[in-house]
Amino acid sequence: MPQIFHQSTNTIAKVSIFGAVFIGAALLFVIAEFNRSSYYTQAFVARPQPVQFSHKHHVGDDGIDCRYCHTTVETSASAGMPSTKTCMNCHSQIWANSPYLEPVRASFRDEKPIGWVRVHDLPDFVYFNHSIHVNKGVGCSTCHGAVDNMPLMYQVASLQMEWCLQCHRNPEAVLRPKDQIFNMQWQAPANQKEVGAQLAKSYNIRSTAVLTSCSTCHR
Repeated sequence: MPQIFHQSTNTIAKVSIFGAVFIGAALLFVIAEFNRSSYYTQAFVARPQPVQFSHKHHVGDDGIDCRYCHTTVETSASAGMPSTKTCMNCHSQIWANSPYLEPVRASFRDEKPIGWVRVHDLPDFVYFNHSIHVNKGVGCSTCHGAVDNMPLMYQVASLQMEWCLQCHRNPEAVLRPKDQIFNMQWQAPANQKEVGAQLAKSYNIRSTAVLTSCSTCHR
């Protein structure tokens, strides 16, 4: 029986199969990288706000502690957003007549909260508790970055699960003394591995198996 297909067809078939596998792998790689990109995660993208509040000015220049505005960060799952009264504690005296701050004064007069746009917005299926992280030695700048250098607030991390797991698999790398939690200038020492291990023991940090369990963050 004569051969139906030319001998080169075998080569074409092999190349096609290899090409399909290669293209499929490349496509998966592109999708994964896009999923991590700031275009998708909105990392390093400043959010427009009704009042362009500058953390650089208030935290970096004026030295206001995080807890002055985020009052429940040590005791609650939510760090808390400051009420307009908190703003007016200072701005009833400082820049009291500035047109720039009229939305703040209007909020105080009308007793309507300012509609701040959330910057760090986790999905509803993720459970995150600020107080447990703060009380276990995780500093603000570990997750939020150098807030004291941000004229406009933006997230510095993807906030994706793989980012969370980096710390949960190796918490010793980020733990700091509790008196340094709110210090934006804190830097890990050269012997952080040893110091972190000691802190993990003193803070009673749970095992990696517990920290990476699905039920820890998804409840």
